[in-house]
Amino acid sequence: MPNKRTRQSDALRAAQMYYLQDLTMDAIARDLRTSRSTVSRLLAAARESGLVQIQIKSPADRTPELERAIKDRFGVDVNVVPVADTTNDAEVLDRVSTQAARIIGPLVDSNAVVGVAWGSTVSAVSRHLARKTTHGTVIVQLNGAGNTQTTGISYASEIIRRFGTAYGAVVEQFPVPAFFDRAETKELMWRERSVRRILDLQSRMTLAIFGVGSMDSDIPSHVYAGGYLDETDLDELEASGAAGDVATVFFRADGTDAGIVLNDRSSGPALDTLRKVRRRICVVSGARKIKGLRGALAAGLATDLILDEKTARALVASGDEGHAPITG
Repeated sequence: MPNKRTRQSDALRAAQMYYLQDLTMDAIARDLRTSRSTVSRLLAAARESGLVQIQIKSPADRTPELERAIKDRFGVDVNVVPVADTTNDAEVLDRVSTQAARIIGPLVDSNAVVGVAWGSTVSAVSRHLARKTTHGTVIVQLNGAGNTQTTGISYASEIIRRFGTAYGAVVEQFPVPAFFDRAETKELMWRERSVRRILDLQSRMTLAIFGVGSMDSDIPSHVYAGGYLDETDLDELEASGAAGDVATVFFRADGTDAGIVLNDRSSGPALDTLRKVRRRICVVSGARKIKGLRGALAAGLATDLILDEKTARALVASGDEGHAPITG
């Protein structure tokens, strides 16, 4: 029985012959010395794993225009997922997360250290990951998930586990609170060798995957809906002008984070740490996250952005601090 590597190689070969050489499935079956039905399954596997990504270009399609405008302004690689304005929020999230999973798959290599931040969007992405064989790859949780109501282990670990299962990777959880009660407690905890081991892994990340948290989202971000922040915390964030967060680290709409005191108690990676990661995938669904998204882009947190068409239009149409709005 063929192993996974042989099957992936056959899927790639079948896809190249079918999509690039225009050979029929019967011709491919003869070349691979297999059946037509097996070729059909190989082609389906190639699509599901992200080896093949099919795009339909319509003369009325505005997504390439939106992608160019966003890339020109923010300097990120962009993938806009077409959705109708009438599509409900849950379906938009499902389509964006499906596309994100297909894009992420080919980027996860062997011997990689992949940082994953828990959250509603990344949770949705994790459910659509296709299996891919890697070796020596580690999935590391970016921020703690505990609060006064729950350890958060079941929620965060399920997301991390799905990534590990999809890529045959070692999973490293981060069993600390999302926010410490005191900054001093965090400082002491960060000296512990068991915690230092996770922090060291995070410092060696080659790929980071995260969403953008926002209090204004149509589908509330888990950090705001899951009991992580009390009224005092929310008041402090509002007073400091926080626009959103990535991995429970907050920033303003202009990308700055100095003076946001809650970050001193957050278990998420400092923005400077995140910016050092070579590839940083930001997945966003829902135009009400626009304020947080603009802040994340202004902070230079993403190298790659995957978002729905409506949010992309809002991002392009919005003005930026010191910039005139971009028009299509």
